[in-house]
Amino acid sequence: MRAGAMKAGSRPPWLGLSAAVWVQVAGGASSTFALYSHALKVALGVDQSRLAMLAVACDVGDNLGLLPGVLCNRLHPAVLLLIGAAACVLGYGTTWLAVSGLAPALPYWLVWLALCLAANSGAWLGTAVLVTNMRNFPLSRGAVAGILKGYVGLSAAVYTEIYTGVLNDSAASLLLLLTLGVPVVCLLTMYFVRPCEPSLAPNSSERVHFLFAQIGSIVLGLYLVGTTILNHVVALADAWNYLILAVMTLLLFAPVAIPLKMTLFPSNRTKGPPDSSDADNDHTEPFLLPSSSGSKLTNLEDDDASDIDILLAEGEGAVKQTRRRPHRGEDFRFREALLKADFWLLFAVYFIGVGSGVTVVNNLAQVVIAAGAVDTTISLSLFSFCNFFGRLGGGAISEYLVRSWTLPRTALIVCTQVVMIFAYLLFALGLYATLHVSVALLGICYGIQFSVMISTSSELFGLKQFGKIYNFISMGNPIGALLFNSLAGYIYDLEVQKQHSTTTDSDNACYGPKCFGFTFCVLSGMACLGTLLSIVLTVRIRPVYQMLYGGGSFRTSAH
Repeated sequence: MRAGAMKAGSRPPWLGLSAAVWVQVAGGASSTFALYSHALKVALGVDQSRLAMLAVACDVGDNLGLLPGVLCNRLHPAVLLLIGAAACVLGYGTTWLAVSGLAPALPYWLVWLALCLAANSGAWLGTAVLVTNMRNFPLSRGAVAGILKGYVGLSAAVYTEIYTGVLNDSAASLLLLLTLGVPVVCLLTMYFVRPCEPSLAPNSSERVHFLFAQIGSIVLGLYLVGTTILNHVVALADAWNYLILAVMTLLLFAPVAIPLKMTLFPSNRTKGPPDSSDADNDHTEPFLLPSSSGSKLTNLEDDDASDIDILLAEGEGAVKQTRRRPHRGEDFRFREALLKADFWLLFAVYFIGVGSGVTVVNNLAQVVIAAGAVDTTISLSLFSFCNFFGRLGGGAISEYLVRSWTLPRTALIVCTQVVMIFAYLLFALGLYATLHVSVALLGICYGIQFSVMISTSSELFGLKQFGKIYNFISMGNPIGALLFNSLAGYIYDLEVQKQHSTTTDSDNACYGPKCFGFTFCVLSGMACLGTLLSIVLTVRIRPVYQMLYGGGSFRTSAH
């Protein structure tokens, strides 16, 4: 079904956003690689370089979203969720067989493909819920991107809570949970993730609802960090672990309170023109009832079909002039965006910032061990929370910057790249005393760049082909991971050979600042380059934001 012909329900889109939260948490499973990486390393008998390439497989799969980006304009979001669930079963199921030992030893290349397929499920799930909700809330793109990507950032902390509290640190049990649990979440939420009639008028209640969702996610993040530290310090009984898990589940349901409130206490008041009452999101229709009326979504025709229509019209003499190329801030076709310098600057900035950051995430277990720590769960949970906080804060702060000062969202990227220069230098010291500080700083910067890229790409090039454009820029993540992980793994293995050349033990771990010192110095230099490029991009697109937000609100155009 083509997007242009897809019906949009008239009910409020908040229930779909609440369901999307669960999809994002479940779909962020690729961030748990550090929890089972050691078990996978032992099961396959590989060195750090080959283990790093398995981490790259996760990055490649997670960001290989061009196909779902194309199909999101043709298929219902529920179909994308089903495809993602199937990829999850096949990918994580194969990895589980490799780690559990229930099947004969699997070849390395098969496990690499399995991890790539498993992580690719996140691209299908993320595209389905992100594109749908960005179009359902066109006036609050920064808030939507921050909330949804924020919950993806919390995914690692959620799985860490389950891993340490219920699964008893069993990598095989975690992989089995991912194999079966993520598809169950998709099946339970696919009915609610659907296009709804967007609100195109300023709405005071919508801002309050987004604030509530942001506060709820912050409370969940603080709870996860606190309970992870508690579980590390104190040996809790099973009953307490299950109680902690139950409270976490309730906090994940917090966004559902918004559509529940709108059903029990409906309101038709808006801050907008008198004739904009139909655009109010606080409908009186109960949110659990299927809508009986519908309206056309924004006309999102496929590129190729549009080209064919124009060629036919030209052949018939109906079109005398070529189509005017869009200006920045208008709807671009995918190939038109590829011709813009701003597109490639945004790609390069994302490649450097997120590509280098994901290198630390993929090697976090080894980085922590090299610094002298024993347990990696606290560092992973801390990074997950700070990553979430950066994504959420990046959406909220950038929204304030564009509306109050008409500053491009990429001004935040400039700040984060500067901070990452010093964060990588702290990592290079290899000291346990500065480990958690550097992990926290990197997590915040890493998260901000995610949410800012999403909102910026939609504002520069429009929502019409947002799925394609966003997923293409996201490919900067695995490309950066491939380059930087290869360097990190090579240097690490060289140092392992030096440290264990005079010993006969089987320990293949590396200890001390030399394990990653040179790698982090290189990453710090790349952050300097990223700072320069992000400054150039910010200066170039400042006039676009003055045009879009100069009147105090986002000016939407009829698509």
